[in-house]
Amino acid sequence: MIAETSPRDRIVRAAAALLAEGGRDGVTTRAVSRAAGVQAPTIYRQFGDMRGLLDAAASYGFAAYLHAEAGRDLPGDPVDDLRRGWDIRVAFGVANPAFHALMYGDPCPGETPTAARVAVDILRQLVHRVAEAGRLRTGVDDATDMLHAAGCGVTLTLIRTPPQRRDPALSTRTREAVLGALVADSPAARVVDRPGQPLRHAVALRAALPDLAADLTDAERALLTEWLDRLIRAPRT
Repeated sequence: MIAETSPRDRIVRAAAALLAEGGRDGVTTRAVSRAAGVQAPTIYRQFGDMRGLLDAAASYGFAAYLHAEAGRDLPGDPVDDLRRGWDIRVAFGVANPAFHALMYGDPCPGETPTAARVAVDILRQLVHRVAEAGRLRTGVDDATDMLHAAGCGVTLTLIRTPPQRRDPALSTRTREAVLGALVADSPAARVVDRPGQPLRHAVALRAALPDLAADLTDAERALLTEWLDRLIRAPRT
């Protein structure tokens, strides 16, 4: 016997389907109520307001896309994993412009939709693996911010460009340009990196510090963290 889905699940799935089909304007209380088989008050009890429902629908759509992509074999190399993460996010945004707009198109200071926070957290985890491998040329947070900003910009540019005029290589070129500035052993970075660049080791140690500093006192851990952060963020000449 198959268990019935909860009203909340039905509402979220209905809203996500309507969002994919008709954009934000297609997600109305009446349409969601009809598609989910619930009364309008149930929607507001579950989500507070329409913005809460839209946030949940965007999160559901993004999670479903990630789940489908998770079935593919991972490259294993942390930089190639990062490339794949970039490609997944751009492809999701271009294929689902209404979802992307909800996640990034209406920014409010201090407010970040759940799906956008999840996307950044996933990106940060991928960047952290590159840092742990000793291949990152800057701090994890700085690298994450750069990749996130560039990826959002590329996605928005592709969405706004008519399909017949889109440059299929734009995303790849931008991705590799950013990685060239961030990854120590990229072809672009090899031109300017000195052998044994100490910065990479500082970044790797900073990324691994939570797992390595168990025998340090809180004060020692804080001091080492401060030193490493200062080394990583120091201006380069």
